Amino acid sequence: MNKRWKLLPNPPQSFFEQFPELPEIVARLLYHRNLRTQKEIDEFLQPDYSTDVHDPYLFKDMEKAVKRIFEALEKKEKIIVHGDYDADGVSGSVIIVSTLKALGCDNVDVFLPHRETDGYGLNIRTVELLALEETKLIITCDCGISNTKEVARANELGIDVIITDHHSIPAELPPAYAIIHPKIEGESYPDKGLAGGGVAFKLIQALLKKHIETNALLPNGVEHSTHEKWLLDMVAIASVADMVPLIGESRTLTKYGLIVLNKTKRLGLQKMLLEARLLENDGTKKREFDAYTIGFQIAPRINAAGRINHANVAYNLLMTDRGTDAVDLAYELDQNNKERQVMTEQFVADAIKQVEAQDSPVICVLGQGWPTGLVGLIAGKLKEKYQKPALVMALNNEEITGSGRSISGFNLIECLQELPELFSKFGGHPMACGFTLASQEAYEDFKIQINKKFEEKMDGVDLTPILNIDTEIQLNDVDWELYDLLEKFAPFGMANEKPKYLSRDVEVFSLKAVGRDFKHLNMTLKQDNKIRKSIAWSMCNGNEPNWCDTLKAGDKIDVVFEIDVNEWNGNRDLQLTIIDLKRRDNTAGDTDTRINADVADNADDLIFNTDEKESNLLYSDLTYKLNGILFEIHNTIGRYKNEKQVCDAIEKSLKENNLKFEREKILPPSFEGEMKGRNRIDFLIEDLVVLEVKTINFVGKEEYYQCLRYLEALNLKLCILVNFRDKHLKPKRILNPKAKI
Repeated sequence: MNKRWKLLPNPPQSFFEQFPELPEIVARLLYHRNLRTQKEIDEFLQPDYSTDVHDPYLFKDMEKAVKRIFEALEKKEKIIVHGDYDADGVSGSVIIVSTLKALGCDNVDVFLPHRETDGYGLNIRTVELLALEETKLIITCDCGISNTKEVARANELGIDVIITDHHSIPAELPPAYAIIHPKIEGESYPDKGLAGGGVAFKLIQALLKKHIETNALLPNGVEHSTHEKWLLDMVAIASVADMVPLIGESRTLTKYGLIVLNKTKRLGLQKMLLEARLLENDGTKKREFDAYTIGFQIAPRINAAGRINHANVAYNLLMTDRGTDAVDLAYELDQNNKERQVMTEQFVADAIKQVEAQDSPVICVLGQGWPTGLVGLIAGKLKEKYQKPALVMALNNEEITGSGRSISGFNLIECLQELPELFSKFGGHPMACGFTLASQEAYEDFKIQINKKFEEKMDGVDLTPILNIDTEIQLNDVDWELYDLLEKFAPFGMANEKPKYLSRDVEVFSLKAVGRDFKHLNMTLKQDNKIRKSIAWSMCNGNEPNWCDTLKAGDKIDVVFEIDVNEWNGNRDLQLTIIDLKRRDNTAGDTDTRINADVADNADDLIFNTDEKESNLLYSDLTYKLNGILFEIHNTIGRYKNEKQVCDAIEKSLKENNLKFEREKILPPSFEGEMKGRNRIDFLIEDLVVLEVKTINFVGKEEYYQCLRYLEALNLKLCILVNFRDKHLKPKRILNPKAKI
């Protein structure tokens, strides 16, 4: 579905005048994030762990919860930490159990429910089983607030329950011993957006704060502050994975958590990162870990355990200090993730067949035997594809369980709360929910009722998805200085998305479908002689429009993009990540300098010119002589010299052949399109021919584009590109059709 672009309004002039020290773009972005006071701005741009993390005892039940836990420690009562099977619940469980053990508790264990057999949150059977095992205290993590009956049953069996949770509040609160939840009525705790792991962290902060009153060190000899801060990697994983707003305290905890993550001492996490190829074999990082690393590499692997196998695999990995266990568990988790990817792709294809056969505002899909761990992922993909609320259900063991993902403005959990008779269990957020239908027969009624709710609540609402854009800029504005300014806004996430920019009247210089299934669009864009590389994810995946089929080199487009860095082979280059694009009517007709990237990547001895006769004859005497020099050097020094060694040999031979040349020719200041420090040509020979030397495994389109840009900058005709790593040397000739001979 086409998105409606909304260019966010400029801040009032008074806002710029109030903060004259801020660069204009920074002030604009802060205003759009509703950060209007000096305190808010300071906390956002320079979060301080010592001042921007709240006192945990601001929770009204915290004192009571801490007192009960220390009572259990003193009496050596059995404590069970009941978590959830996702990355938030697993991380929170690690936080609480690690701290209880550090406080000297040797009678604590964890219970993570199995998604298929236990379902979400507490259940009566689990409570009764824990009672038989003489459990006296249950501490929930990322669950419990909707388990009124289950908590009441625990009370009957002599078990106290402390709830730590952050999910939507039911009409009736459970009769728990204490509830640590930032959103319940009457709760004065300032940050309402903590993840489940964040709430768990506030509990352990309170425990540590109480313990340090009478103890200089923890029983294991570690300082309280040291133990606390080394848990922040788990808080960061929980916060990013559960997509809570990364503002306020959550932002501060996540920012410091990423610092800890980049230094993590967790053996299991290190092995997971190695399996994900984010670490070299010697343990060094390939790149800095950030919120993207968590969202797309770490969290999916942790979640895969609960979706495919059991969340205990992820929990045990994060808790282990044994090298062999860490290796085995990391491998198992990686295999779970790969299996999850394959299964999800198959079930999404099956679900699409059902969707295409229906015409309703809310997508409802039912799969026979689908793993309940995958229905949420399927729902998310359907929602993105059709821009409709999607509820995906699975029938297993005569029970229908489901998960939903919503669109902006349609509160899913509110709708479920208005239809309680249809469910045996439900919970979630406005944008996501999980549920179990009361019976198989309720399925048809549920489909009818949820669509009625949508029509009632969304009547007259424009359902076109809105793409908010921070500001309009030119490609010429995209530079390292701007990127460095944007890094002050990291970590990015909910309520603090990456800034989005609009550039109009941009020319498609070249384009190519890339990726395993050619679903992604790689483009080089040009505007006022400024060239930028870009990537557009999933813009050729069968949705309309399929830009790989409809765009061509020379077209003019308007683009909305984020600014990222592409790191490859030790090089860092700015890259635009295309969020959306629109074709302009005034497409360019002159495409004679465009490169066909599909050909460029596959040709071994490609000549970039339509006039093959001219290209073969161009500077024939000079090029024959140069070819002879290159082949002789290749035969003499071999394939595995570095670029400097090869260029030294070429320079020596050029002198011996009395050829005029400039080595490392610096391009004119007006030249654009290359990153700073790389605007130099290996050789300019006789003021006619550019010679570019490579010693890499594969020469592809980027190297061709580089040569063409060099030619355009100097208004020259011919570049010879030669890769000395090739077994059989094949000099490639690249022509600039616009230049005069």
